Amino acid sequence: MLNTNAPLSLGPSQYPLRIGLTGGIGCGKSSVAKVFTELGVEVIDSDAIAHQVTGINGPAIPAITAEFGQEFICADGSMNRPKMREFVFTHPEALQQLEAITHPFIQQASAQAIQKISLKSPVYIVLMIPLLFESKNWQQSFHKIIVVNCAIQTQIARVMARSQMNESLILQIIAKQTPREFRLQQADYLIDNEGSPSQLLGQVRAIHDQLVKISTNPSF
Repeated sequence: MLNTNAPLSLGPSQYPLRIGLTGGIGCGKSSVAKVFTELGVEVIDSDAIAHQVTGINGPAIPAITAEFGQEFICADGSMNRPKMREFVFTHPEALQQLEAITHPFIQQASAQAIQKISLKSPVYIVLMIPLLFESKNWQQSFHKIIVVNCAIQTQIARVMARSQMNESLILQIIAKQTPREFRLQQADYLIDNEGSPSQLLGQVRAIHDQLVKISTNPSF
């Protein structure tokens, strides 16, 4: 049984396969995750879990309040995400403090989700982790890693279309994320998300077929 109080560990005989899905801001990780879901694959969204952990009466709220003060907590009891995002963006040490609080809760919830999904005996599980390479807590947690990639201008256009961020801020965020070249080097599977939805579907389906084959190989 998976120990939900410990960081996710990886062993060669552990099944179902755990697949990490990551990519830079605006690269389209959610679009890829949606395709996997449509193919019948269980996807665990770490961002959604993070929102729960720091949401109304979330388990991380007491520690966040103690560390950063009540001014970072909304009236409804959730973390003030815009205020915190702005603060940690200019204070790297604060980001480390926030991650030290939230990541254990996120990993515990992820482990619980894996445990629950594993009861269905799936071939593999996808965990969407936007900051997979930025966080040491996620290293060595996956059998395979999928990286979603696209051009910087495409990233900028997508983020501006969905948020109030301007181009300058988006470029700053991109600069602070793991360099694109490193992500590409670490990828077991690379998805180019510049094309049409049908092209994206074709790439995801091809990866899906390979992962199904891998899962049946006892020497994996």
